[in-house]
Amino acid sequence: MTRAAAREIAVQLCFADSENPGFSGEGLDSFFEKEYFSTLPPETGAEGGYPSGKQRDYIRGIVCGVAGHRDEIDGYIEKFARGWKLSRISKTALAVMRVAIYETLYVDDVPAGVAVSEAVELAKSYDVPETVSFINGVLGSFIRSLGETGASETVPAGE
Repeated sequence: MTRAAAREIAVQLCFADSENPGFSGEGLDSFFEKEYFSTLPPETGAEGGYPSGKQRDYIRGIVCGVAGHRDEIDGYIEKFARGWKLSRISKTALAVMRVAIYETLYVDDVPAGVAVSEAVELAKSYDVPETVSFINGVLGSFIRSLGETGASETVPAGE
């Protein structure tokens, strides 16, 4: 399973957690039971096979991290989605942006530009082009704001 597939699973699980608060606990444990995982359709990223221990740790870390930092992450989304309330943003777009922002802030081996690029590519699978552009704009503004405060990673030009 690739990191991109693991990230897609993490986005889907973050979506599930936003719909069912607390999913990041017992629901996440159930998700990783081999019997359950083997029944998942390919569009969940499961076609890459059962995730290794490192991949499960990565997915679990993202889902639990997003849940644990949701207020902070949502604050960034609200700040950079100028004029938009969270309630107006699709839940899928929120899950994608939450994962990208969490990775940027808390996952050391994921450069900010990669987090944004991966989020935009993933959003293309789930949303219309206008929403993809919106996600790119919000995340780009977020990343640029980090550059102003001393972060070394920025969004590549044209993204």
